[in-house]
Amino acid sequence: QVQLVESGGGSVEAGGSLELSCALSGYLFSLCGMGWYRQAPGKARELVATISSDGTTRESDSVKGRFTISQDNHKDTLLLQMTRQKTEDTAEYYCAADCNSGALLPDQGTNDGYWGRGTQVTVSS
Repeated sequence: QVQLVESGGGSVEAGGSLELSCALSGYLFSLCGMGWYRQAPGKARELVATISSDGTTRESDSVKGRFTISQDNHKDTLLLQMTRQKTEDTAEYYCAADCNSGALLPDQGTNDGYWGRGTQVTVSS
C-alpha cells in the first residue's frame, strides 16, 4: 500500500524560507510522478509544483523562481524548498503521487494516484 507522509510545515515570516518533505513508502519511488498541491481556506486546490519520474519539473507561475521541487531518490523523499515566502503562500500543502504513468501531475490533481494528509504552512506579514 502506497503511503505519503508530509513534514516540514510551520510558521514563517514573509520573506523567509521553509522546506517541505514527503516520504513515500509502498512503491518504487523512482517510477512515480509526484507533486505538491496547496489549498487555502475558501479557495480551490492548486498545483504548486510537480516532477516526473524522469526528473522533468514544472512550477506554477505563482511560485516560479521562489519554490523548487526536487527528489532524494536515496531516501524516497520528495522535497519542496520554499524561499521568499509571501502571505499568500499560506495554505495546507499536500503531496501527491502517480505511480502508474510517472508523468507530471495535472493542475487539477490526480484521481488515480495517492495523497498525503497535508501539512500547514503559515506565512505572516
